[in-house]
Amino acid sequence: MSRIDLSLATPDCAACPIRHRAVCATCEGEDLARLAAMKSYRSWQAGETIVLEGEALAFVASVVEGCATLTRSLEDGRMQMVGLLMPSDFLGRPGRAAAPYAVTAATKVTLCMFDRRAFERMMVETPHLAGRLLEMSLDELDAARDWMLVLGRKTAREKVATLLTLVLRRASVADRPLRAELPLTREAMAAYLGLTIETVSRQMTALRKAGLIRLEGARGLSCDDLAALAAESGDDEDGALPV
Repeated sequence: MSRIDLSLATPDCAACPIRHRAVCATCEGEDLARLAAMKSYRSWQAGETIVLEGEALAFVASVVEGCATLTRSLEDGRMQMVGLLMPSDFLGRPGRAAAPYAVTAATKVTLCMFDRRAFERMMVETPHLAGRLLEMSLDELDAARDWMLVLGRKTAREKVATLLTLVLRRASVADRPLRAELPLTREAMAAYLGLTIETVSRQMTALRKAGLIRLEGARGLSCDDLAALAAESGDDEDGALPV
């Protein structure tokens, strides 16, 4: 595991920005205090490896801030990005001791980490915690199926618009216009979407010229009308495919 920044103070759960979206959303009182007693906060800088593929994973965690990539290696050494972890997403699987993917910080990432064995015991003793994790796992499965559609059937413009819509929806602030920092470089976006870097750049320029997005500096992204951007992705504003 790479160098870890332990300088970040661990905040009270009540002040946590992902409190009502994360695995702990159904926990109150004694249950929340039990989770708080086993948690620790750690941060990684962009580009640092959080977990190596196949590495023993002694913890599970919620992403508090930032974005991390999930990658799998092929037998010939090639790497394929297979997912993103964003705020409130859960890292690790109770009952699985090794990481199936490599996890790398795309931006500065902060995790709220729980000892895996202690978390597994609590799941057995706290059915609503297990139910919340099952709900999140089913949502992740639905998202993976949707992403198969993105990669297999959508045009280049729709792919780029889909990713930008996802990033904006998951932004930690709900201002209008919606603002977010793009967590991926153009190169990483291209790898994730199965496109070339040139195609990603062309499509982002086209979306900007159409007034659907604004690009601010190297990574800044804003959007006045998320429904219009979602329409360019082939989805509606809630993320469902149009009927």
